[in-house]
Amino acid sequence: MARPLPLDLGPELTVADFRRYSRQLVLPEFGIEGQRRLRAARVLVLGAGGLGSPVLLYLAAAGVRTIGIVDFDEVEESNLHRQVIHPTSAVGRPKVASAVAAIAALNPGVTVIPHDLRLTDENAAEIFAGYDVVLDGTDNFPTRYLANDTCVELGIPLIWASVLGFAAQVAVFWPAGGGPQLRDLFPSPPEPGTVPNCAEAGVIGALCGQVGSIMATEAIKLLTGIGRPLLGRVLVIDALAGRWDELPLLPREPATVPGKPDPADPTEPTPALSAGILELPADGLPDALLLLDVREPAEFADHHLPGSLNLPLGEVLAGREVPGDRPILVICRSGARAKLAAAALTARGYDTRVLEGGLLGLTSAG
Repeated sequence: MARPLPLDLGPELTVADFRRYSRQLVLPEFGIEGQRRLRAARVLVLGAGGLGSPVLLYLAAAGVRTIGIVDFDEVEESNLHRQVIHPTSAVGRPKVASAVAAIAALNPGVTVIPHDLRLTDENAAEIFAGYDVVLDGTDNFPTRYLANDTCVELGIPLIWASVLGFAAQVAVFWPAGGGPQLRDLFPSPPEPGTVPNCAEAGVIGALCGQVGSIMATEAIKLLTGIGRPLLGRVLVIDALAGRWDELPLLPREPATVPGKPDPADPTEPTPALSAGILELPADGLPDALLLLDVREPAEFADHHLPGSLNLPLGEVLAGREVPGDRPILVICRSGARAKLAAAALTARGYDTRVLEGGLLGLTSAG
């Protein structure tokens, strides 16, 4: 069972509440107290896009009384295949305004707080402090790490997910609750341009709905204290194969954020996800490894290690198979894309390792 967040439950449920939420009220694990907890909760959703759309709709439908939305973008036609909270008529409108209208139509009892702005170091802590749980549906690394670091500092649970192509990962980060944080999974953001975005690699819209629903379920579990949240576990979804796996993720002690001392010895590589994913020193490559280069074909053609196989990250995450007759050493420019590919491959049963520092590390090592 999860530890419920401290919430002031307020008055008893009304007759209208019983009518509207009867199908979840009858769940023995949920009950009247669970509904009162949702009514008392304040949840912040970062992004009203592919992940934020189902998150917002299902949290509002479940009866979360106060929902904040952070987004500064406008609805574009290319958004509509996956950002299902926005109708075609909303193209050109701010996403926050479109989402507020959709939630009001779905459940007028929900209070929506729009934050039509860009999240920055200057405003993140002030915004986050007014909420019990934060859900990250953003699509860029600076904002993801800012959200993580702010939640770590404030002790707020963060529900995180990533979707690309036909692959996705979901986790709950909450060091104050005894779990890990994003930097335990990926210590630092990848260098700009080393990881493709949805516009470059594509994304299947229905998978965004699937992952967003999982995120909303995790928020409900945390707010009500029911079930076992994805704390200390990373859920890995391969939609093409119809397969779900999970990877254990342990926190480093103590939880750190940028600007504070990191107790980990920088000379000792730390397993990022599980014993099956290890970083190897960049000053030498062991024999009998399959070298898998997950950069884009143009990068591979420019330069690569002799004998390596090229399979771009998007294809790995989409479920493309690779030879499994020997351990795999995953390579990219800096190591960031290799870690994502290794996580997906390890979840599918491959013996996988990551080249620490990538090809840049090999170059600097001579």
